Amino acid sequence: MKFEQYDLAPGIKKSLAEAGFNRPTDIQFKSIPPILAGEDVLAIAQTGTGKTAAFVIPILNKLINVQKSEHTDISCLVLAPTRELAIQISEVFKKIGTHTRLRTICITGGVEQEAQIAAADYGIDVLVATPGRMFDLIYQKHIKITKVKILVLDEADHMLDLGFYKDIQDVKKFLPPKHQTLFFSATINEEVKKLAYSLVKNPIRIQIAPKDRVSKNITHSVAFINMDDKRFFLERLLKEHPESKVIVFVRTQVRAERVQAAMLRVEIPSVTMHGGKEQEDRTDSMDKFRSGEVKVLIATDISARGIDIEGVEYVVNYDMPELAENYVHRVGRTGRGVSKGSAISFCSLEEKSVLEEVETFLGKEINVIEITGTDYDTTLALTEDVNDNWKALLKEADAEMNPSYVPKKTKKKKK
Repeated sequence: MKFEQYDLAPGIKKSLAEAGFNRPTDIQFKSIPPILAGEDVLAIAQTGTGKTAAFVIPILNKLINVQKSEHTDISCLVLAPTRELAIQISEVFKKIGTHTRLRTICITGGVEQEAQIAAADYGIDVLVATPGRMFDLIYQKHIKITKVKILVLDEADHMLDLGFYKDIQDVKKFLPPKHQTLFFSATINEEVKKLAYSLVKNPIRIQIAPKDRVSKNITHSVAFINMDDKRFFLERLLKEHPESKVIVFVRTQVRAERVQAAMLRVEIPSVTMHGGKEQEDRTDSMDKFRSGEVKVLIATDISARGIDIEGVEYVVNYDMPELAENYVHRVGRTGRGVSKGSAISFCSLEEKSVLEEVETFLGKEINVIEITGTDYDTTLALTEDVNDNWKALLKEADAEMNPSYVPKKTKKKKK
């Protein structure tokens, strides 16, 4: 069934056609009808399957004919755990709602609130927000959510991980007794189920491909590398694929900056993305990576949730994730839709237990890249990081001590 056959407003069908949306994905096919019917929905599907459009399309269609008592009444509230995800969701609303008169506003922290206040005064149909800044503006009486008809919690499990449970409960206190609630996430656990069923009466649960936690379009592999040697192998991988978009995931903000500095020493430009950066810098990093101006994004798990960047060919787990389920969200940045992608994990000795947890969570073993001792040493010797190129220095010293010494030619390992 094509979108043109759905009972949707002409303006929405026109926007979908212009955006190249011809047929619904599985999650869209199963979610759109119950949402249009006003049902509460709990939807779980792999990342990259079109979850955002699955709720945006029916919500916009439902709101087109809504009569508001005041222009400042908000009809739909979407809560997201991170600023980047909130911005991305609002962009999807604006894109699909191009040919409607519905107005979508995004409110997040990290930036001055004056522009957001001005936007709110002008009128809002759909508010996409992170909880902190939204509550600030509610208590300052710049916005009100007492007329909200639809509440959406995107990446609900991550919101709980970040401690937003009380915020979600508080939001419900502001909303009218009768409203529609939608939960969307790539993973689900008992906490999310408990939250969902405590907030709604009879949610329709939609689960797509529960046995396959990640897209079949992704090839998974792991290489066992000493923690201190990871930067040399990252250098080699990036230089062997200079035109590919690569997201490199690390554990901490400090690690992100250090890895960026290490790549800069070997003349590989990159941008970083983490919670310690100002919002303007985070937006700039995402824009440069999305446009292809910079091919390498080094990020903490803040970027692993729901961010959709076209053309990411490789995800590198420079550090193994602290939680096994975060592996799913990280690697979901590649292999989206019908595209192919590769996920490569650098696993040190002290991280092997995490690898086992990831494999248990996935329900399968990850293919191991066999690295011979010679190839391992060759990678260290080939680095252009003059401060750490100890293998090359040893060979030079050997040559000076033995005039007859001739370095052996090494072949690069085929991928």
